[in-house]
Amino acid sequence: MEVLLPKLPSFMFSSPICCCSISTRSSSYVKFGFRRFSSLSVCASTVNEAVAEPSLGSPSLGHTTRPHFPILHQEVNGSKLVYLDNAATSQKPTVVLKTLQSYYEAYNSNVHRGIHFLRQVYAKATDQYEAARRKVASFINASDSSEIVFTRNATEAINLVAYSWGLSNLKRDDEIILTVAEHHSAIVPWQLLAQKVGAVLKFVNLNQYEIPDMDKLKELLSRKTKLVVVHHVSNVLASVLPVRDIANWAHDVGAKVLVDACQSVPHMTVDVHSLNVDFLVASSHKVRIVNLFLLVFLWNNYNKFVKYFFQMCGPTGVGFLYGKIDLLSSMPPFLGGGEMISDVFLDHSTYAEPPSRFEAGTPAIGEAIGLGAAIDYLSGIGMQTIHDYEVELGRYLYERLLSIPNIRIYGPAPSEKIKRAALCSFNVENIHATDLATFLDQQHGVAIRSGHHCAQPLHRYLGVNASARVSLYFYNTKEDVDNFIQALNDTVNFFNSFK
Repeated sequence: MEVLLPKLPSFMFSSPICCCSISTRSSSYVKFGFRRFSSLSVCASTVNEAVAEPSLGSPSLGHTTRPHFPILHQEVNGSKLVYLDNAATSQKPTVVLKTLQSYYEAYNSNVHRGIHFLRQVYAKATDQYEAARRKVASFINASDSSEIVFTRNATEAINLVAYSWGLSNLKRDDEIILTVAEHHSAIVPWQLLAQKVGAVLKFVNLNQYEIPDMDKLKELLSRKTKLVVVHHVSNVLASVLPVRDIANWAHDVGAKVLVDACQSVPHMTVDVHSLNVDFLVASSHKVRIVNLFLLVFLWNNYNKFVKYFFQMCGPTGVGFLYGKIDLLSSMPPFLGGGEMISDVFLDHSTYAEPPSRFEAGTPAIGEAIGLGAAIDYLSGIGMQTIHDYEVELGRYLYERLLSIPNIRIYGPAPSEKIKRAALCSFNVENIHATDLATFLDQQHGVAIRSGHHCAQPLHRYLGVNASARVSLYFYNTKEDVDNFIQALNDTVNFFNSFK
């Protein structure tokens, strides 16, 4: 879990040279103060609004969709917000906000139960909740909605597999193969499981292109291998792994495959049938959970409170596990309680079929319905359209970053053979990543991420304790990238002025 740094008080620099390197400020001091938010200048009205595909001479996808996201239209510390932290948290279109508001105002109720006079409300909540499950299944091309289990997040989905499938199928000296580039949530559950059952974790290092070495992965595979855990897209390196090939290699030795798709599902077409993976996890959000009653309050008062936390344009507090139905049917429950049972007796219980078996208690109903609305929104644009646009924008970001003196960008260089996701993790020589991120935010209104990005083993492998990360989404534009590069140049010049 990364630390949120407090804002520092304003202070004066005695040396006039300090202010000379800041081209966007005319005052004789550098301002580190509490963040100020202006009233939003644009109120998007985008429910079911068509999104035109970009063509030569027409606005880009970023320009077309940007009005759909009210949070982006504000000032931060006197500067226009440039939001480039999408790998941690993507922003939310108006259609999703309105869907959540409608649920809590019009048909807030529990699902799969209720016969009183509000039964029609219960029926609508249940219908919308299960419709969201079907939307997820269709979105990733699962064979049936019963292969989709709603969880609190991708982390819980991985733990579900570890404690249900893992405890039932792994034993001493069985091997689990991972890469050094995995997110903590894809490492720690398997460490805990290995300690319980005596399994062995083996890690694949990076190759010369700073991509997990697929030749080494193939060498590690053996009949002892029972599970391969890999990301689809790295949240640090921006590398894209050949998941279909990995699944084929693993299945050849009788192993199962779990894919962390948090950084791929929101950005490209993901087809679980084509990939032939056994398990896949993704989240509607990442990092933080927000009370949904508070969220509705924020929507009605967004000129005062405008900070939401989402990934995949959907609400917090919900993610999903995809599992092949034969595997899910063979797995015992992860949590016990209501909803996941068939019958309960004093001395034993019988359990529901998947997915209910793995959804104990009242689920995240509003969040799941909101996720369904986010999927409708993304599908309306087209995932291939989103992916193509982000590939172009990501290459532009990479090329512009190369103009920064003494920069080190992690991961592979983009080429015809090597594809990168639309993010760049980097360091600038002799300037800490958190100093860069703080100054960019306070002085330029540019939001990026700094830290280890829940990938400490990878950062240790790279020989650094932190990096700065810029991550794009389809509502970003080349102008966002240009503003960031200008701000980064000013920031580097500022810190270099002290040398």
